[in-house]
Amino acid sequence: MKKIRKRIIEDRVTNRLRSHGGILLTGPKAVGKTTTARTFAASEVRLDQDRAALTAARTDPRLVLDGEYPRLIDEYQLALGMWDAVRGRIDDIGGKGLFLLTGSSSPQDDQISHTGARRIAVVPMRTMTLHERGLASGDVSIGALLDGEPASAGSHSFTVSEAITSLSIGGWPDNLSLPLDDALDANTDYIDVIVNTDIRQVDGVMRDPGGVRRLLTSYARNVATDASLSTIRRSSEQPPSESTINDYIKALNRLFLIEDQENWKPKLRSRIRLAATPKRHLADPSLAVAVLGATPERLLGPEIELAGFLFESQVVHDLRVYAQPHRAGIRFYRDNKGLEVDVIVESVDGRWIAIEVKLGHHRVDEGARNLLALQKKLTDEANASCRALMVVVADSPTYTRPDGVIVTSIASLGP
Repeated sequence: MKKIRKRIIEDRVTNRLRSHGGILLTGPKAVGKTTTARTFAASEVRLDQDRAALTAARTDPRLVLDGEYPRLIDEYQLALGMWDAVRGRIDDIGGKGLFLLTGSSSPQDDQISHTGARRIAVVPMRTMTLHERGLASGDVSIGALLDGEPASAGSHSFTVSEAITSLSIGGWPDNLSLPLDDALDANTDYIDVIVNTDIRQVDGVMRDPGGVRRLLTSYARNVATDASLSTIRRSSEQPPSESTINDYIKALNRLFLIEDQENWKPKLRSRIRLAATPKRHLADPSLAVAVLGATPERLLGPEIELAGFLFESQVVHDLRVYAQPHRAGIRFYRDNKGLEVDVIVESVDGRWIAIEVKLGHHRVDEGARNLLALQKKLTDEANASCRALMVVVADSPTYTRPDGVIVTSIASLGP
């Protein structure tokens, strides 16, 4: 199958196939896991489409393992025991790059009796970034910044309106060729499937579709904030019980539809209490737009404040993908003195970039002040690992301010 665009995750898949007996691509439905995996596979079995194969796999998972390697087993979680069967075959053969698994939901804990460590590498896959969609140049490379290279000055051709429209459409591969209205409808349909079907199929528990929708709506209202679950629960039109919201959150996590942003714990000069609650994000900002019934016109008018949070969520989403090849994670900083920095990109060896996200260029000074204030609170050792301070907006060329803070557009970011 011919793919529309190359995905950033492909290089990571290649690397993991060299180092492990198999890989598991995880992520929400319709992000392109199967399409990506098929470019690497020599044979395949698609359990969500081949009823006979699914019956065989549920009878004995080993019945569907034979084929040329790498062998793709699509939606492996549909057959109980498939993980252990694949792990066992890898042990028997002792080779690398034997299996490609995809999963749109994580299985029950008791379905995996072995972790698969050193055998099966788990590779998260997300919706497409602006760079993958052809909307960002990639001139400002996260990898290059982590390596200490300066950001090159450059122009851009992106507006606030284009940023909000692009995040409303979302990074779903099937949406790329759709007009705006059709993409908005497709995203609404996606939400309908989640609340009416997927949330029940994930573990067989019959959940109230209306309650799930209200939770998603409340989550969307609090996107890119560190709202507590109790706050999210109270902001629902019909607040569920604490146990119910925890159950819904667990199920949505298993469907990879929630991807919260954890807080950063740097070495500080003084004792300052840091935020403990993560920032809230859905798998793609377009889901928040859809469940709220928003449109770009409303987001650029009476809902402009919400647009700013959605834009931040889009930047966080894209940075997760850009950081992944460089073994880096995405966090945020917030302390009890009122200082917040939206994004910390931190590599496993401790190098980091601090990023403030502002929808409009008129708030660049505010973002720069926050970044410089953060540096003053950190120890010399922590600051020694800093590679860049950056403000990301929608509508700016790339340049470096006299205080050393880089200013750029989301349309310039890349891996």
